[in-house]
Amino acid sequence: MEMFDLSLIWAVIIAVGIIMYVLMDGFDLGLGILFPFAPDEESRDVMMNSVAPVWDGNETWLVLGGAGLIAAFPLVYTILLPALYIGVFLMLAGLIFRGVAFEFRFKSRRSKSYWNWAFAGGSFVAAFAQGCVVGAYIQGFETADRVYTGGAFDWLTPFSVLTGIGLVVGYALLGATWLVLKSEGHVREWARGLVPKLLIGVLAVFAIVSLWTPWIDPGVFDRWFDHLQVIWVLPFAALLCAVGIFFSNRYRREGLAFLLTLGLFVSTYLGLIVSRWPYVIPPDYTLWDAASAPESQFFILIGVLFVLPIVLAYTAWSYWVFRGKVRVGEGYH
Repeated sequence: MEMFDLSLIWAVIIAVGIIMYVLMDGFDLGLGILFPFAPDEESRDVMMNSVAPVWDGNETWLVLGGAGLIAAFPLVYTILLPALYIGVFLMLAGLIFRGVAFEFRFKSRRSKSYWNWAFAGGSFVAAFAQGCVVGAYIQGFETADRVYTGGAFDWLTPFSVLTGIGLVVGYALLGATWLVLKSEGHVREWARGLVPKLLIGVLAVFAIVSLWTPWIDPGVFDRWFDHLQVIWVLPFAALLCAVGIFFSNRYRREGLAFLLTLGLFVSTYLGLIVSRWPYVIPPDYTLWDAASAPESQFFILIGVLFVLPIVLAYTAWSYWVFRGKVRVGEGYH
């Protein structure tokens, strides 16, 4: 099998892994972002109990995507880690804080409020750092001879801050629609009331980023506007999802609102991938430039193709087993 085919297969696998992580850990982070605004402590208990059986399994996709990336495209790590050290560290620190807070909050009494803030703060920092990393990827990286030559804070710009805020609001929307799906009574009504406001925020950021991006990289502008492209279906799909979220939430179609929010994220991330395709380290290196030896790619691919169906199966099974509403005073923890 030629390197072209293997690199393309690996690009699809890693893209799927990243999108799966964003979708499955996104509503988890979103609940943490909404945590300080919950109406009472019972509501916070419901929020945490709604993801208690699945939150740690969701992060499997982050590990899978990261491990696949270093195996198939080692140059990405060589350049992107020095460029994004601080952003990646903040993301991982946020995930650690929220993970520890998740476990300790259920056991604590006097220090419960501190763990509430640790859970909320960790969720916000992790989501914001992820958004900044996405913004830095859109901007591109300064390189020379396959080495990063920029500064330690080049990833933190007004544009990347905007994408960071956008992802925070987007995750909050995902968390709100998840909570509407999984809760009852006053908790559900509180979450339902947040959905339209958060949706407006997401669309506002989406519009600003769309207008700003061509000024950052004319190549992205050419990709979208040189002539009529099939890829225009992606922003239209995102807008249709947004309209569907509004009306589904309004007419209490809880499951549909959540699924359409997932669709909004998928459309947006596919649009990002298409904008930069085939560059994995924009603006200089394609996925074939960054690829490891074909033999290495093929060897690791065998293991991934064995593990991936197992991960999908146990993920689907866990969500099926713990389906249904979470009521005040009840939980899985």
